[in-house]
Amino acid sequence: MDVKIGKFFESIGDFFTGGDLIPWCDSDIVAGCEREVTEAEKGTSNELKSECIMRLSWALVHSRRPEDIQRGIAMLEASLGGSSSSPLQMREKLYLLAVGYYRSGDFPRSRQLVDRCLEIAPDWRQALTLKKTIEEKTTKDGVIGIGIAATAVGVLVGGIAAALARKN
Repeated sequence: MDVKIGKFFESIGDFFTGGDLIPWCDSDIVAGCEREVTEAEKGTSNELKSECIMRLSWALVHSRRPEDIQRGIAMLEASLGGSSSSPLQMREKLYLLAVGYYRSGDFPRSRQLVDRCLEIAPDWRQALTLKKTIEEKTTKDGVIGIGIAATAVGVLVGGIAAALARKN
C-alpha cells in the first residue's frame, strides 16, 4: 500500500516537474569532453576530432545549464550545414538537436527534428521515446494552461458575484 501511495505522489510530482527519461549531464563530463576536443585539434585525424565534437555536443545538449544547451545547438546546426554526413551521422545530429530544443523548451522545433530522424530510421527507439515525451509535455502544458485559465475565470466570476451581492 505504501509503495502504491509513493508511486502516486511520484507521478504527481513528475507531472508538475516535467520528469522525463532523457538523461542529464554534469558539468564535469562537459569539461572532460571539451578537453578531448582541445587535444584532438592538436593534429589527430579528422575522424577522431569529429567523434570528440559529437561527444561534446551530446554532453552540451544534455546539460542542466541553458548556456551549454544553446552552445550544443549552435555546434550541431553548424555541423549540419557543413560536410555531407552519412545517414547515421545525420540521424544522430538531428536527434541531439531535437534533445537540445526540447531542453530549451522549443517543443515544435524539437518535434520537427524528431520527425526528420524518424524519416531516416522509422523504428529508432530513442527518437520514438523522445517524440512521445514531447507529445506528453505538450499535452501536460495544455492541461496546466486550461487549469490556469479556468481558475482565472472562476476568480473573476466569483469577484463579480461578490460585488453584485454587496450592492444588493
